[in-house]
Amino acid sequence: MTATSQPISPPAESDASVPTVPIFRLTVAQYHAMARAGILNEDDPVELLEGWLVQKMTKNRPHSLVTGLVGEALRRLLPAGWYVDSQEPITTAESEPEPDVIVVRGQRRDYQDRHPGPQEVALVVEVADSSLRDDQGLKKAVYARAGIAVYWIANLVDRQFEVYTEPSGPADRPDYQQCRIYGPSEAIPVALDSVEVGSLTVGELLP
Repeated sequence: MTATSQPISPPAESDASVPTVPIFRLTVAQYHAMARAGILNEDDPVELLEGWLVQKMTKNRPHSLVTGLVGEALRRLLPAGWYVDSQEPITTAESEPEPDVIVVRGQRRDYQDRHPGPQEVALVVEVADSSLRDDQGLKKAVYARAGIAVYWIANLVDRQFEVYTEPSGPADRPDYQQCRIYGPSEAIPVALDSVEVGSLTVGELLP
């Protein structure tokens, strides 16, 4: 498959997960306070997205396998001053998602008192099978609003990687301006602060 580039718009149904009945919304500060009070703990299958407390999808074996493969492959490429984490929070203005894989500036000890913010995250990866609709919709909007520079979706349904760049930042409908699709025989360039440090072959990251 040849990589393609095109403007991307959120799926028409991307707002379907937003409740239509009155409920309480949460700020990031309130979400943190609930965690400190023990109302939420790290084992609860939820994350804060755009002010909504959202249940996380159950992970099947292919999902876990690809998460591990992507993390290991990225670790082999990273220069000093960067590290890879998995399924740990990023704190943004309105959300605290827990991506499957992230590449973070600095060292783990730099974040002993807080989670990384968008300005410290070079790459976010979500592994998508049953979660594909959400990863292409709500999650993409969260990362675009926060200004995460590069967002990958490991699309297990279509056996391809979707690479999103040029985030809009805060907007009525936050999105990425560009998307390139990489098939199993193609290699995805890995860039940190716009400097390419290597590439990963899609087929080696898929089950």
